[in-house]
Amino acid sequence: MNTLKMVLIFLVLMIVFIWIGGMIGGRTGMMIAFALATAINVFAYWFSDKMVLAMYKAKQITEADNPRLFRIVRSVATKGMLPMPRVFIVPTKGPNAFATGRNPEHAAVAATEGIMELLTDDELEGVIGHEMAHIQNYDMLIGTVAATIAGAIGILSSMARWGAIFGGYGGRDSDRGGSGLSLLVAAIVAPLVAMVLQMAISRQREFKADAAGGRMTGKYLGLASALEKIHRSPVQLNLDNRPATANLMIANPLSGKGFTNLFSTHPPVEKRIEKLKELAQQAPYIGYAR
Repeated sequence: MNTLKMVLIFLVLMIVFIWIGGMIGGRTGMMIAFALATAINVFAYWFSDKMVLAMYKAKQITEADNPRLFRIVRSVATKGMLPMPRVFIVPTKGPNAFATGRNPEHAAVAATEGIMELLTDDELEGVIGHEMAHIQNYDMLIGTVAATIAGAIGILSSMARWGAIFGGYGGRDSDRGGSGLSLLVAAIVAPLVAMVLQMAISRQREFKADAAGGRMTGKYLGLASALEKIHRSPVQLNLDNRPATANLMIANPLSGKGFTNLFSTHPPVEKRIEKLKELAQQAPYIGYAR
């Protein structure tokens, strides 16, 4: 997805957010929503990484704490000509990993205890390459801001739903907000639009990070094997109380089948593995999972 499409998606998210504000509070609501959206973006830019890491109780490590993980992250950063990110371990057996931070100079890579126990070195390097590709492409910031705006749209939509239940916010005057019916429509449509746009951003980023991480490390097949193992693991990272962070993970722990898969933050694992195997055949060198 090119930069223009990304900008357009963010504009639509902002417009939906402001539209909901207008439905709730008229012109005043629109101005408040605009100011709130701006404040949310500023906050997400500066503090989203700290919030996510704290949410998962991630512990920053040094090379002495975990030489294997630290060595792999440093090796991948060197191959990608990127600054060495901060390295964290998440104390859970659910196998997963993510990157966060506003730019490559202020980035962090986190891996769970479970993923390090599950994967070989080649597979883990493939996963870290994927995460470093997200850092290289500023995907962490894009995904976090999109998730934050989408979450805020959900909150406003909930307010609109209650407004519809209790008969609107004072009639149809443009200064006072929308009618009960229009609020109900806004409460239903807006979250769906926000969700679909967020998924569009996330899915494209995952395919691109798979390819870029493979080029960076040569571990196309290592990453394919890692995705297969994570997908089939009987233990999964529990995101029931924080589903908005699912888009940050290497593999979607909220995976669904059939209709629910339309709203997944990640492409189907099978398609990612198939694409990685195709890229491995085309690559001048490959890293095989041992």
